[in-house]
Amino acid sequence: MAVPRLASARPSFLESDRALARATQPFARFLRIEAAGGILLVAATIAALVWANSPWQASYESFWSTNVQLEFGSYVFEEDLAHLVNDLLMALFFFVVGMEIKRELVVGELRDRRAVALPAMAALGGMIVPASIYLAINAGGDGADGWGIPMATDIAFALGVLALLGSRVPGSVKVLLLTLAIVDDIGAIVVIAVFYTDDLNAGLLLVGLALAVLVAVMHRVDVIYPPLLVIAGLVLWLAVYESGVHATIAGVIMGLLTPARPLQTELEAEEIVDVLEGRPDLCADDVRVTSTLIKGSVSACDRLIESLHPWTSYVIVPIFALANAGIILSADAISSPSAVLTGVGVALVVGKLAGVVGFSWLAVRLGLARLPAGTRWGHVIGIGAVAGIGFTVSLFITGLAFESDALQDDAKIGTLVASIVAAAVGALILIVVARDGESSAASESG
Repeated sequence: MAVPRLASARPSFLESDRALARATQPFARFLRIEAAGGILLVAATIAALVWANSPWQASYESFWSTNVQLEFGSYVFEEDLAHLVNDLLMALFFFVVGMEIKRELVVGELRDRRAVALPAMAALGGMIVPASIYLAINAGGDGADGWGIPMATDIAFALGVLALLGSRVPGSVKVLLLTLAIVDDIGAIVVIAVFYTDDLNAGLLLVGLALAVLVAVMHRVDVIYPPLLVIAGLVLWLAVYESGVHATIAGVIMGLLTPARPLQTELEAEEIVDVLEGRPDLCADDVRVTSTLIKGSVSACDRLIESLHPWTSYVIVPIFALANAGIILSADAISSPSAVLTGVGVALVVGKLAGVVGFSWLAVRLGLARLPAGTRWGHVIGIGAVAGIGFTVSLFITGLAFESDALQDDAKIGTLVASIVAAAVGALILIVVARDGESSAASESG
């Protein structure tokens, strides 16, 4: 059954408005889910801290050290529960991150090279400056390998802060922060893949590469049968896991390979309804064909992000926080901070702010970019501070950088304290900027 393209006599500006609404829906959904997920992330973090510092703290360690063993013929997979969360569940999180990056590169904010110049430069500064500050404090020490920890920005926490501020923050500023955080994710993925790997197994890396090519070919010839893609993804994950590259990179690869453009030209919902209402005698084959056409008008990236993003934000990331944020807090650690704790804290709070604002100013000064409409330098300073919330990926890199529990705890405390300070400072700056804007508008109107 062919679904005809119906002629429309409505004004063209309505068509453009509807096109704009459709284009912004994925972004609006992403913001809502990340903001709500940030609340659960905070709750899970508090729960982990309370559990690890309660009379039942021994149960926290023993629970996440629970051994998990799976056998497939002669192959035995064995990990504790915490590593299973960090290696397997977080691969699904990075799968969604990879798809979000792919969508932004193909049809979103990162497609326009002029629009992406400012957040790209801001993100670059927000990675280079914090890493440099951390290395300056920890050079030659046991914690030198942790330079990647303060490079990350937590999208959920950062957008959650902006969501709490509501209309005080213009939409252009939220888009700028989201784009900055996505570019930041790209940098974090590169750092994890290149610098935080074990001994590499070249044979298994080639197997992983062959599987990635196979998945790309499957997408190219429109093989979209979910069980086949799931099996290919799991085998790719296992090959990457055993190769020495961190297993979550398999999730990123699968995400980047997912098509971000629809198979069919976009179909208007009311056109489908008109056709169905005009055919009350539709048989099952007609309905199936129509359903396929409707699904084909939405990209695989959009469909999968729509279905998986709530699971990663509401379930996987909070579980990750529960498994990794259980730090035993002590007065000595705060009153006499180690070089690692100091390095992470200063790099996130000061380095992120200086890097984001400094590189943004440089980009504008050199004519490479300009501030988006409705965005002022006060907003850039505010999101530079908020970008210092480096919780989820910072904790993730902590586990890769250090084997020592003491170093991990110091880095985690530094990340936790710095994230709280960065959130408070960023929110305060954005509130002051909003009030200044309101005062200026009132003066002009008066």
